[in-house]
Amino acid sequence: MNIKIDDLNWKILERLQKNARESFADIGRKVGLSPPAVAERVKKMEDAGILEGYKAVVSHSRSGYQLKAIITLRAFMGKLKPFLAMVGSLNEVVNCYRITGNENIVMEVVLKDQFHLEKFIDKLIQYGETRTHIVLSQVVSYAPLEKISF
Repeated sequence: MNIKIDDLNWKILERLQKNARESFADIGRKVGLSPPAVAERVKKMEDAGILEGYKAVVSHSRSGYQLKAIITLRAFMGKLKPFLAMVGSLNEVVNCYRITGNENIVMEVVLKDQFHLEKFIDKLIQYGETRTHIVLSQVVSYAPLEKISF
């Protein structure tokens, strides 16, 4: 199903990206629609795959993971497909992307400490060369998508 993301839909999306728990009544007051109209638009955007889901954002540092790192992997010949089949089972991986360039994979991982990092890298090195970057701070986080005008 293809639906147009008109100005009202963008306004609804902006509200939901700021707070996915905001009621349809509150959103409706802010965008000029009734709660049922907001609910209908949200349902259509969900059905069309524009809204992919809702989730809780958990603080890695407050939940026991003191390190966040970005790890790139340059897969050895014949090891990319086995890695892709296995990476979803690694609890440390928060996000994983297959990319272009010298490396094949970029992962965002959370770890308890440097010893956990060492063990995690030991799991990865059978698949390729790794490069690790420790995250010091997050500069932009979950920036909302906005309507782009050309």
